[in-house]
Amino acid sequence: MTTYLIRRLIQMVVVTILSAMLGYSLLYLAPGGPLLFLQQMQNTGQRRVTEEDIARLKARYELDLYLPIRFTRWLIGFPAGPVQIGGMNLISPDTVVGCAIPGQVRLRYPDGTVEIIEEGCVRVVTLADLAERRTSRGILFGDFGLSQQIARDRPISDLLMSRLPYTLQLMGVSTLLAIMIGVPVGIYSAVRQYSRFDYVMTGITFIGSSLPTLFMGVMAILIFSVLAKDAGLPYLPSGGAQGIRNYDIPWVGTVQAGSALDRTLRFIMPCAVLTFFNIAGWSRFIRASMLEVLRQDYVRTARAKGVRERAVITRHALRNALIPFVTLLAGVLPTLVAGAAITESVFNWPGMGRLLVDALGRSDYTVAMSILFISTVLVLIGYLISDILYTVVDPRIRLT
Repeated sequence: MTTYLIRRLIQMVVVTILSAMLGYSLLYLAPGGPLLFLQQMQNTGQRRVTEEDIARLKARYELDLYLPIRFTRWLIGFPAGPVQIGGMNLISPDTVVGCAIPGQVRLRYPDGTVEIIEEGCVRVVTLADLAERRTSRGILFGDFGLSQQIARDRPISDLLMSRLPYTLQLMGVSTLLAIMIGVPVGIYSAVRQYSRFDYVMTGITFIGSSLPTLFMGVMAILIFSVLAKDAGLPYLPSGGAQGIRNYDIPWVGTVQAGSALDRTLRFIMPCAVLTFFNIAGWSRFIRASMLEVLRQDYVRTARAKGVRERAVITRHALRNALIPFVTLLAGVLPTLVAGAAITESVFNWPGMGRLLVDALGRSDYTVAMSILFISTVLVLIGYLISDILYTVVDPRIRLT
């Protein structure tokens, strides 16, 4: 076991670094970024954007550095502080405008400060611009850096911690309900195969797994918020974690904004949509796994020996049916933190999934990469936990 864990931890580190490298490169090679705002102002005629404005913005977000240097500073915080040149120019030449010979641009360090030494070049980056750069200790050491757009110059860790409780609440409750309902439904459907209950639940689960959460969320808002309110019936608020003003609900009365009742009513619809969607997946998987196990010889032998049916199901069939079920548990951990992006966006739920969508839409790549990096790490941890759980469910499995 110890050898296996050490080998897996080394593999997890390698996979984490490679996935972070790939994701970081793809995001920064994608169109958009911090310069998009300046380009929009230039195109709409709101402001004349000069080359000095562009150079200053690139210096602020370190876009004037080569991509590998930016990546290592983001990942492990190296090179720290002002970029040490040492005879090699690490500033991308195409980001420095007005230079006759871009390769002549260098940095020097008087008393620990930074400035541009201009040799035949127009001054486009000032000492104050470069001084604004905040040295990051690296995301591997818990420093996620600063937000570029969503919460400008605010630590990403504070932004994530403000959204994490909402995601844990939504995903934790919906996942727990889905497991508590979906697993017994799948087991009973397999035991009572081709019964009326099996046909009904199979049809419901097929509907739940085939319809996207976007469609179910919009339909839930239409039925339980819009149509119910128009009909004078009790309705549910359409979105948000809490209201900003009081409102009246028929048969319920006045609901105070921010009260426990207000937060509960707003929580019902997104939780119900996610629960229904997850129940469909959990129950179908358990049903298929149970049907396969119930056809095995050792189950028939147990029944032939006179073992009670309940013992056959719980002791012989269910335990073996849970072996593939453990694999699904690996995906629970990252979703508890990363959230459900589509559902949170539909219901305007201020969780991590909504934050990821906003970060990608507004080209705040530091926030997006932080969430993706956390999700990658949690996925790897989840698979490691599932491998360990295999030995608990099936004692015949040994990790070597």
